[in-house]
Amino acid sequence: MTNQQPSLGRRRHNCRSERGLAPFLLIALGVLIVAGWRALSGEGINPRYVARIIDGKTTKHEILLWFGEPQDVDRSAAGVVFTYHGYADPPAQMSSKLYHEPQPQSTTPFFIDENKNIQRKTVKKEGKILKNILTVRFAPGSDIVSSHEFKENQ
Repeated sequence: MTNQQPSLGRRRHNCRSERGLAPFLLIALGVLIVAGWRALSGEGINPRYVARIIDGKTTKHEILLWFGEPQDVDRSAAGVVFTYHGYADPPAQMSSKLYHEPQPQSTTPFFIDENKNIQRKTVKKEGKILKNILTVRFAPGSDIVSSHEFKENQ
């Protein structure tokens, strides 16, 4: 008689295959993060996606998948018009000064002026430059693209 314990339905997992999957998942996650960051950082409208639009064939669902929610939607008797605006950051300006003033250490939105009055700091916002515009028109009562127009600004 052998002294064997009954199997409770458990199997040993092969840890080697799970270890090989982890680096792949990390790389894939990194690619998705970089791609998402590029989209959010103002790369503009991708001309390759615009080239996929076929008048009379492409659907509203495909447009929403490729470009997301439009910035402007016009609804009229002539149909629905989606407008997308692509922006780019302005080029960085080179400074001719060798010495730069240090950044202030305080992060409060207020400062005290010469007359000892509390003033709100003016926050400098970096401007965006309009890079391209995509206009997509749909026929009345239809989800099929009737026409589209893509303009690139230089």
